[in-house]
Amino acid sequence: MKQLKSLVIAVVLFIGAQASAQTKVAHIDVQALMTSMPDMKTAQEQLKKIQETYDKDYKNMVTEYQTKLQKYEQESATAGDALNETRSKEMQDMGARIQQFQQTAQKELGQKELDLIKPIMEKAQAAVKKVAKAKGINYVLDSTTGSGVIVADGPDLLADVKKELGF
Repeated sequence: MKQLKSLVIAVVLFIGAQASAQTKVAHIDVQALMTSMPDMKTAQEQLKKIQETYDKDYKNMVTEYQTKLQKYEQESATAGDALNETRSKEMQDMGARIQQFQQTAQKELGQKELDLIKPIMEKAQAAVKKVAKAKGINYVLDSTTGSGVIVADGPDLLADVKKELGF
């Protein structure tokens, strides 16, 4: 832990020394930029609709499972062993299908999120690069909370990048 602190301090001092040697450093809160982009809001709405569809299908499957389970439990005393065994196997298969559906839905939703967000991130990065180049900035640090930037006294490019993106 002490080594990490020493490394961070050394990096900050190095960046500070480089900044004083005509190297310009700026920062931007990438998370704030991304969440304020209209494209991101549209992507989040699409993801929400997909999530709602998956949730509805999942709930229907679980309801069907519970209904059959309750019916089979009520009839188990009067049904024969062979029928009870068949029903038990059916319920196990149905439970496995529900689990498989849930896993597939999560995987597909995650992939859809990546597919929707990747072009938005690329658009934001291109705008940051363009603004930094126009302002003569050599380095742009991500000042999102928790990103590791300790001091962010340099210019903040958020407003300029938003302007570049047209919002």
